[in-house]
Parts: sequence; C-alpha cells; structure tokens
Amino acid sequence: MDDSLRLPTCSIGRAMEILGERWTLLILRECFYGVKRFSVMQRNLGIARNILSSRLQLLVRTGILERRRYQDEPERFEYKLTDKGLGLYPAVVAIMRWGDEHLCEDGAPVVLRHNCGQLADPVLVCAHCREELDPHDVTPEPAREAATVAV
Repeated sequence: MDDSLRLPTCSIGRAMEILGERWTLLILRECFYGVKRFSVMQRNLGIARNILSSRLQLLVRTGILERRRYQDEPERFEYKLTDKGLGLYPAVVAIMRWGDEHLCEDGAPVVLRHNCGQLADPVLVCAHCREELDPHDVTPEPAREAATVAV
C-alpha cells in the first residue's frame, strides 16, 4: 500500500487534530441533541468550565460551531452547529452505533427515531451503487491516482 495514505497530512490525521480529544465529541453529541448553551453543556457533561471553554473555542475557531449572543446584560452566548459541524453527524452516529454494538451489553442507551416515525438504523453506503460499505470491499488509494482511473 502507498505510504502516502498514512502521512500525518491525511484527512483522518487532520480531523483528529480537532476531534481527537474525548470532550470534543461529547460536546458535539450535546449539540446534535439540541443543546446550545454553555451552562447546559457543563451540567450535562459534568465538565470543568475551563475545559469546556477551551473546547468550544477550538470548535468555533475551526468553523464547526458558531458562537451567537443571545443576551446582552449579562452578555451570554450560545453555540450553533455550522454546515461544517452538521457534516460530522454521520461520524458521531457511526461512533454511537459502534459503542452500542460493542460496549453496551444491555442494549443501546439512546435510539434515533426518524421523522417517518420508525427507529433509524443508519448505514454507510456507496453513493454509486447504494450497497452497504464493508472494509473488505473498499480499497484506499491516493486521490491523485483515483482521478485517472475510468469507471
């Protein structure tokens, strides 16, 4: 396999520079559950104020969250997912599903109900053929080479 697939500049390495700390994904979970305010996040997570503040600053600086003032006196802010942040939803759901399957002996502690009324069981599929992706059926290759291959 081409060593360029493992360089620290790969997309996984870059993403983990932002997302690789435990609290960051838990903060994103809260945002996906609809939590926007610092005090509610702090209460729900049991996280120290300085750590939450630091992680929120990182998420704002990297464009994953947007900080919006909702009160002037005293000045208070809420945090809203940007399009970039919403793009993380499939990754967070995939981590949740993995945890449900491999770490929760008593079943999933949270389920996702779709607007159609049914419980959602999200799967990762090929955009072309719509088959579920399996790591045995996918071959990583450098993007520069993939662009020259005719399908």
